[in-house]
Amino acid sequence: MVALTACAPRLNAPVVEVPERYRYADSVAADSVVVTQRWWELFGDTTLNWLVERALQNNRDLQIATSRIEQAREALRITRAAYLPAIGGEVSAEATYNREQRIVQDYAVEPTLSWEISLFGALRHSTVAARAEVAALEWNRHGVALSLAAEVATNYFTLLQYERDLAIATRTAHLRRESAALIDSMYRYGMSSGIDREQAYSLVYTAEADIPNYRNAIERTLLSLNVLLGDVPQEYGPRGVGGELLTDRQPEELSAGVPSELLQRRPDIMQAYHTLQQAAAEVGVARSSRFPSIRLTASAGIGASTLKGLTEHNPAIWSAAGTIVQPIFQAGALRAKERAAVEQYNQAAYQYEQTILAAFSDVEQALTRIVANREEEDRYARLVDSYREIVTMAHALYRNGMVDYLDVIDAERTLYGAQMQLVNLVTQQYINYVLLCKALGGGWQATANENTYLLR
Repeated sequence: MVALTACAPRLNAPVVEVPERYRYADSVAADSVVVTQRWWELFGDTTLNWLVERALQNNRDLQIATSRIEQAREALRITRAAYLPAIGGEVSAEATYNREQRIVQDYAVEPTLSWEISLFGALRHSTVAARAEVAALEWNRHGVALSLAAEVATNYFTLLQYERDLAIATRTAHLRRESAALIDSMYRYGMSSGIDREQAYSLVYTAEADIPNYRNAIERTLLSLNVLLGDVPQEYGPRGVGGELLTDRQPEELSAGVPSELLQRRPDIMQAYHTLQQAAAEVGVARSSRFPSIRLTASAGIGASTLKGLTEHNPAIWSAAGTIVQPIFQAGALRAKERAAVEQYNQAAYQYEQTILAAFSDVEQALTRIVANREEEDRYARLVDSYREIVTMAHALYRNGMVDYLDVIDAERTLYGAQMQLVNLVTQQYINYVLLCKALGGGWQATANENTYLLR
């Protein structure tokens, strides 16, 4: 046993390099709001709040994750029970026909006790592995809830984008039809050409052709929300026509924190961490199987050769046995099992390191997108205002015969495209903040009792 203990393998802790700060952390204010578990409330949208809350209550994937936690907790109880004394009862009746042509009867009533004593850490390692599995599944549920809330928010803002696009297309088609009616009137009086008249109506048809596309996109997005919320297809409200996208509801005062905090806030990191602890404990379980095990069994009761004798004379019987079992030769199976457990630990360590690297990258990318999108959004907002003035002037100049109608068409198309692009940028900025909240872990925080467990 001393020799086996001396040659036990060492488990190398994962190597994690944590930067002191995020490279693009200057994009958020230093005195800004910290992400909380109810991070979606930072957008100040009551409809979004209702949708997320409903999804967290009804989503089937989240319910599956919760059920897996309960299953793991029951498995933990099974693991503990396997190393505690087991008490049972046995009632036996036996009849034997011997050479003397006599029937010999034996009756017994015996309570029994059996106990496998853990001397080399099998119970502790098995319990730690089961607890780590429970913790990993709990963090997996946090991750599912975080991804679910982010998906709901993304679909909601996308829905607002399509509603805003639909409103722009409808309004543009209405204005273009009024303009086409004016060109048609000018054509009748010989003040405009037939080409200008047809081009004016082509602009109307272009805008009107987009209307059913955006309506279809709205319905598809609503169906996606139905699935996330765990409901049959139905309408959700109240909603505007995408007007919320143009209000100042982006949580720009949002703190990214320091990178070291991410290790205890991201559900996927904490899940990988507890999976690593489980793998370390499984190495201990595999190692313990190479050591001796002690099993105790005992029984006591009453026995007699007749049923009546069980109550008359109270003949007491008892038995006790102790067994020490030491594996000697199993063709290297136990040693291979331990080495396989070590390799599983190494895989869990690499996965833990990879998860942390991906988490840091997610935060940096979210911050980068916020900065770049903010600048582009400001430019397009000014660009839309400029194109709107150009369209107004182009119509006025055309009515006075100072420009060709092609200039009006070009101005209309440019304004229409710029408006749609601005809506897309505003929506993407909302989604960027959703991705940042998700990358920061959604406000989850590890508890103080989640200590490191690594075999040395």
